[in-house]
Amino acid sequence: MEIVKNYINGVWKESVSGKTEEVIGPADGSVIGVVTDSLPQDAEEAIAAAKKSFYTDRTWRDMPGVARAGILYRIAELIDENAHDLAVTDTLDNGKPLREAEGDVSDAAECFRYYAGLIDKPEGGAYATNNGFGEMLNMTVKEPVGVCAQITPWNYPLLMSCWKLAPCLAAGNSLVFKPSSKAPLSTAKLFHLFEEAGLPAGTANLVLGSGSNVGNVFAESEDVDMITFTGSTKVGQGIARAAAGNLKKVGLELGGKSPVVIFDDCDLEAAVEWVMIGIFFNGGQVCSATSRLIIQDGIHDAFIKRLAEKASKVTIGPGMENPDLGPVVSEDQMNKILSYIRTGIEEGAELVCGGKRYTENGCDKGYYIEPTVFDHCSPDMRIVKEEIFGPVLSVLTFHTEEEAVALANDTEYGLAGAVITRDGARALRVTRELRAGITWINCDQPTFCQAPWGGYKKSGIGRELSVQGLDEYQETKQININLHPENPVGWYVH
Repeated sequence: MEIVKNYINGVWKESVSGKTEEVIGPADGSVIGVVTDSLPQDAEEAIAAAKKSFYTDRTWRDMPGVARAGILYRIAELIDENAHDLAVTDTLDNGKPLREAEGDVSDAAECFRYYAGLIDKPEGGAYATNNGFGEMLNMTVKEPVGVCAQITPWNYPLLMSCWKLAPCLAAGNSLVFKPSSKAPLSTAKLFHLFEEAGLPAGTANLVLGSGSNVGNVFAESEDVDMITFTGSTKVGQGIARAAAGNLKKVGLELGGKSPVVIFDDCDLEAAVEWVMIGIFFNGGQVCSATSRLIIQDGIHDAFIKRLAEKASKVTIGPGMENPDLGPVVSEDQMNKILSYIRTGIEEGAELVCGGKRYTENGCDKGYYIEPTVFDHCSPDMRIVKEEIFGPVLSVLTFHTEEEAVALANDTEYGLAGAVITRDGARALRVTRELRAGITWINCDQPTFCQAPWGGYKKSGIGRELSVQGLDEYQETKQININLHPENPVGWYVH
C-alpha cells in the first residue's frame, strides 16, 4: 500500500521520523491507507516554506487577482473531474453513505468557485475627511493576513478542508494544513489537485499527523499569523491559549448542542423528517446537529411515537451500500457514544429506541450504532448538556413559548438551532431569541457557501463561508492621503 506523504514546498515527502500510521476504515475495521506520521520538525519545515512563499517569493500573494481566480476555478473543475474518487475516499475513510459524500464533493467544488468569483469584486473604500489636519482622503484596503495554519476534523474531511482552503487562498495567503489523522485521505488527494492546477510551490503545505505533534506547533509558532481550527471546544480552548504568544488571529468553529423547537401547529410528518435529518445525517457526527428535541406538550406523544416508528426502519450498513446510516468514524468514537447511552439510562431517561451497537447483516466488525432516542429528559442530564457527536437524540417538553426559549438557550454552546411552526411571526420571534449563530425555520441543517457559518458562546470565534469567511483571512489597512502636501498643519504653537 503506497504511503500518503506530506506536501511541503511543492515536494511530496515522508516525515523525518520515517514512521507511518495506518488509516482504519470504519465499515469493517480494515486498513484502507497508510500515511506518514509527522514530527514537530515537519510542521516547522512546512511553516518555513509558507513563510518564504508569502514574505520572500510572493508569487501567489502578488499574482493578479484574475490569475489567482483562474487557478481556483481550475481546482473546482478538477474536483468535479475527480468527484467519484473523492466521494468513495471519504466514504471509506469516514463511513458516511456514498450519496452524502457525493454531496460533499459537489459542495466543495462550489466553494472554490464561489471564492474564485469574489477575488476581483470591489472591496475597501475611500472617504473625504477634514478634522483640522487639512483636506485628506482616507482609504481602506484589504490585504492577506500572511501565513495561515488550518486544522480540520474528520466528520466532513474534504468539504471542511475546502471551507478553509478556498477563502484563505482567494485572499492571497500562504498556508500550512493539517487534516484529522482519522480521515486524511481525501485532503491529500485535494493537494494533488492543487499541484495539477498550478498552485505555486510553498503556497499550500500539507502536514499529516497528530494534533500533539503538528497542531501544537502550528498554534505556538511565532511565524504563523493566523490559525483556524474546527473541532472540540476543549481543543479549541487550548489552541487559543497557545496562539496568544504572538497574538495571531484565531478562528474557531467548535462544539454544539443545538436545539430543534417544535410547536404543536407543525406539519407532524414533515417535522419528524427534519428531526431525523438533524440528528441522524452523517451519523449525528455534525457540530450543528440538533441533538436536543424541544417539543410542545400537546403533540409530544404522537410525535415520539411516529419518530420511533421511522427510526426503527432506518437502514444501517457500510457507506458504499448507501444505507440511511453508516458507521461512526472509529472504534473510540463508537465506545464514547455507547458510554453516553449508558449514562442516559443511568440518569433515568427513557430509552425509546436504539441504544446498542449494531452488528447484524455483516456489520459486526464495523463501528455501527443504532439510531437512539431518549425521552423524558431533564436539562441537568449529561446527555442533554454534553456534546455526544453521534446518532443520539434527547427529548424535552415545554408548554409555553417562553419555556421553549429558556430550554433552547440552556446550554454553554450556541452554534445552531431550528424552529418548526406554521406561525410565521412566532417562528421569527423565537429564532431571534435563540443564542445561536446559525438558525433554521421549518427546516434543519441546510448550509450554503454564500451564508456565514459560526456560533456564539463556547461554539467558537469568527465566521466561515460567505464574504465574512473571506474577511477572516484578510487584514484591513487604513491609508490617509494629504491632498495638499505643500500646506502641512503643525501641532506646535507658533
